[in-house]
Amino acid sequence: MDRIYNFSAGPSMLPLEVLQKAQKELVCYKDCGMSVMEMSHRSKDFEEIIFGAEDTLRELMDIPSEYAVLFLQGGASLQFAMAPLNLMRSYHAADFVNTGQWSKKAISEASRYGVANVVASSEDAMFNYIPDLNEDIFNTEVDYTYLTLNNTIYGTHIPNENLPNIPGVPLVGDMSSNILGEAYDIKKFGLVFAGAQKNLGQAGVTIVIVHKSLIGNHMDITPTMLQYSTHEKERSLYNTPPTYAIYFAGLVFDWVKQLGGVGEMQKLNEEKAAVLYDFLDNSQLFKGTVVKKDRSLMNIPFVLPTDELNAEFLKQASASGFANLKGHRSVGGMRASIYNAMPIEGVKALVELMGKFEITHK
Repeated sequence: MDRIYNFSAGPSMLPLEVLQKAQKELVCYKDCGMSVMEMSHRSKDFEEIIFGAEDTLRELMDIPSEYAVLFLQGGASLQFAMAPLNLMRSYHAADFVNTGQWSKKAISEASRYGVANVVASSEDAMFNYIPDLNEDIFNTEVDYTYLTLNNTIYGTHIPNENLPNIPGVPLVGDMSSNILGEAYDIKKFGLVFAGAQKNLGQAGVTIVIVHKSLIGNHMDITPTMLQYSTHEKERSLYNTPPTYAIYFAGLVFDWVKQLGGVGEMQKLNEEKAAVLYDFLDNSQLFKGTVVKKDRSLMNIPFVLPTDELNAEFLKQASASGFANLKGHRSVGGMRASIYNAMPIEGVKALVELMGKFEITHK
């Protein structure tokens, strides 16, 4: 069977070249006589994999030596707890901008360990925009400021140039659904984290990038496995890490590097997004749901005038080889997730299908 265009929000489409390389090395990695899945995480072969992946990620994101790069488990959701447990150390408070479901979960978790100040929210309009991030709304007597940089469900994002700068307050960013998809200055952050299953590879590993000055002063109640210092000291090898997921992420890092790096990746993503947004802006039937200035490059929600038409289009799309276009239940309609691995041909094919649907349903 031929591969289809998978628009899933995650786990998402993976680069074919990476899948083929992993397939080639599945049974026997290089000349070591075994699969990565059978390999000791204490072996020299796996150290080559994990430390090589770290080096490539540092190069791609221009991560200074003052930051630790950790390969952890538990998904981005575990970071909702790890961040406050490790960073709420002086004021036991943090500022949050509520831009959707994942922000709300982070707020709820942080409130278990301290005060979670919601300084701005777009919930009044079903999170279809990013609130004004004027620095006057933020507090200086907090331990960190928290942003979800790309909202997978609602299709909004905060680009690098719009990040607030609050003197003396570390910025924490959930970068799960746009890491390596658009460029950010990592030096603007105290902590960044991202689950792998959208833009970095298969599910199972979470990337954490944290300034070393924020490590080691966790709350006393913090379990050993939830202390950043535990994993920084052992270079992510304190316990058995998700070895194959780390290997696969390393292959994806190499793929992005071969394509020219994150800057080139962003240009490709802007081109892909423009194809779909241009169609939506000129369509008489399909409509985007996000305020234009805040539109994501990664996740594009759109709707038809009725639920019946939405259902009909989704059925037709599925029959035509376009998978996982159904929107999140809180938004409805459709959502095209066009992460790094989605080729522009897939977006153009989707727009062609949408155009044909519009002609027959005017």
